[in-house]
Amino acid sequence: MHNNKVKITLQKKLNPLNVWALAFGCIIGWGAFVMPGNTFLPSAGPGGTAIALIIGMFIMIIISFNYSYMIPKYPIAGGEFSFTKETLGTKNAFICAWFLVLAYIANVPMNSSALGLVGRYLFPGLLQKKHLYTVAGYDIYLGEVIFSVSTLIILALFSICGISVSGWLQTILAMSLFLCIMVLVLYALCSSAASIRNLYPLFVRNKETMHISWKGIISVLAVSPWAFVGFDTIPQASEEFNFPMKKVNFIMIIAMLFGAFVYIAMNTITASVFPWENFLKENYAWATGAAIKTLMGIPGLIILGCAIISAILTGILGFLMASSRLIYSLACSDYLPEWFAKLHPKYKTPVHAIFFCLLVSVWGPWLGRQALSWFVDMSAVGAAIGYGYTCIDSFIQQKKDKTQKLWLKASAVLGTGFSFLFIIMLVFPGLPAYLAFPSRIMLFCWIILGVLFYRFRLM
Repeated sequence: MHNNKVKITLQKKLNPLNVWALAFGCIIGWGAFVMPGNTFLPSAGPGGTAIALIIGMFIMIIISFNYSYMIPKYPIAGGEFSFTKETLGTKNAFICAWFLVLAYIANVPMNSSALGLVGRYLFPGLLQKKHLYTVAGYDIYLGEVIFSVSTLIILALFSICGISVSGWLQTILAMSLFLCIMVLVLYALCSSAASIRNLYPLFVRNKETMHISWKGIISVLAVSPWAFVGFDTIPQASEEFNFPMKKVNFIMIIAMLFGAFVYIAMNTITASVFPWENFLKENYAWATGAAIKTLMGIPGLIILGCAIISAILTGILGFLMASSRLIYSLACSDYLPEWFAKLHPKYKTPVHAIFFCLLVSVWGPWLGRQALSWFVDMSAVGAAIGYGYTCIDSFIQQKKDKTQKLWLKASAVLGTGFSFLFIIMLVFPGLPAYLAFPSRIMLFCWIILGVLFYRFRLM
């Protein structure tokens, strides 16, 4: 039922530039501009962060080879869900898809929550109207909540209007994001205000032994599934491509190379304006914003503002598309109630699935800044599980096809191992990247919701 229903409804509207914009826009969300001062530099330093992200990128590229092998064989909405259903059966397919929905959908409230944080720095006092309460030391204002939720609703409406509308909006925003980042990088390279000397020490060191803190590097590496999660949104829209499938792997790799470049570049710029250890002790609300303001003044803040707003909007659009297509695919195969498979009569988009993603996401802005790290944790777990299943699917499919490409078999084995390593780093108590308590609670709630949905379909 799934294959037929999807093939006669979703429209082939995406060209290679649209797909690159989808992947790149999802990879580069708010995190590239907020995480340097909040997580990357305090944990690993500029050198440690660069090493962790480069290693993470190469791991993701290895994993992406398995996607490029599977997508042409199952070019239908649902991506990893369709792969797993054909190779490992229905139960594993649902588990894979449900955690991937978590990986995608967690990024929607994550990006919308970042709007309020950025607004505080770029437009002080403009949105901070009517204080509501405080979460983990962060004040929640009704003005910020209304702005973030309104943005979510508007972008959901764009998503309902069809892939051609949201796809081109995504492309425009992604190009704007890339151009703004290149301006910032080129200015930093030419400016005397930024100095290589400020990057030392390159690594965070243990205060007692003064050895490099590998725990910090591991903690940054562990969030790689979240940092690069955008590349695997591509198979969710594979049935809407209007170009040959053989181009998919090239698009994914280019998106990840650009993504790693942006993360490392923004982290390095943040650390280069002042000696970064002393700079972080100032406890700026937004360290990267403070660094850019020192480096370029108000024009720099305007460019940075354009970049991060483009990043947030592309992230919301991309993950709304990916999560809604995956939910739609689950409903078409009777894994979720038929209500989720409802298509808009005019635009032929999964309107109810988009509404569900919107309803799940609107509570993000009510949780404040600290919630950003909770969403990162959950997204990383969900993505790692999806990666692992896809690599296993690829290995099984290669055996069926009797492929003779040893490097492809090796990518499946290595990708599976790396995926499970990420999961262990995130869920095993005592390890540096172990999930925060709120993340574990929300992850548990998501699992319970999935169990209820799965049981419901059996009734």
